[in-house]
Amino acid sequence: MPELPEVEVVRRGLESWVTGRTIDAVEVLHPRAVRRQVAGADDFAGRLTGRTVVTPWRRGKYMWLPLAEPKAAEARVEGDARDDAAPQGPEGATEALLAHLGMSGQLLVGEPGREREKHLRVRITFTDGGNDLRFVDQRTFGHLMATDLVPGAFGDWVPEPIAHIAADPMEKAFDDEAFFTALRRRKTGIKRALLDQSLISGVGNIYADEALWRAKLHWARPTETMTRNEAARVLEAAREVMGAALAVGGTSFDSLYVNVNGESGYFERSLDAYGRRDEPCRRCGTLIRRDEFMNRSSYSCPTCQPRPRRARY
Repeated sequence: MPELPEVEVVRRGLESWVTGRTIDAVEVLHPRAVRRQVAGADDFAGRLTGRTVVTPWRRGKYMWLPLAEPKAAEARVEGDARDDAAPQGPEGATEALLAHLGMSGQLLVGEPGREREKHLRVRITFTDGGNDLRFVDQRTFGHLMATDLVPGAFGDWVPEPIAHIAADPMEKAFDDEAFFTALRRRKTGIKRALLDQSLISGVGNIYADEALWRAKLHWARPTETMTRNEAARVLEAAREVMGAALAVGGTSFDSLYVNVNGESGYFERSLDAYGRRDEPCRRCGTLIRRDEFMNRSSYSCPTCQPRPRRARY
């Protein structure tokens, strides 16, 4: 499943292609792609049609295209709206197209007359007649949703369905001290805590393993025993590894994760733990171990990341 770096790569690509463009028509080809739209596909299409897309935003693994009335969008303030501005306000957005890529979702831009993809689920065209936007999803675990923007917990505006999720570690709004305090109260394993989107958003299975390898902590380390220094090491490692992944387009283990131009990321070549079972640790040479974890896998170095005497799963 795409994690924070992969979703940010897509967001950045969309920013250059859709910002300032007005939606002309929306075609829903598979109802499952808009299954979270309680009022149905017609409501989804109706809420998007005629609206102008302003600067795309992201939190954790979610991204959204804020939608404004055309006149409000024309009056938007020029410059980088992601610094401190909220999606509502100078850009005039009151609703948003919320996207979650799931396991295999792709948001692709291209010539509107090109051949339709086999797993095309939603197609959006624009009034300028230029490149269209397509949601392609082979496994249909991803979804799109038209929803209201509401005040968030950090002085921003976010889509209503995700107002409850935590800030991600790449955001200015993320509070390291609050994270440590909440971590100590959790009484769970550190990896399970990193995957808890109400505590910290955007970190998935891959980058949790990579961050813990860099921080030299075992995935089953009880959170209530974590020191402030150890929590800081985990956050620093998470930011480092996700920043490095973002710089090379994210991690692609198969052809299903691509950017808006259909290109894969290359960070899988630099992974230190995830997916490297029985390969030597790049730090000490010990063979990487794979453990079952929450119906998935967890990879660690037995020497650099010794299992705690009291483990939490």
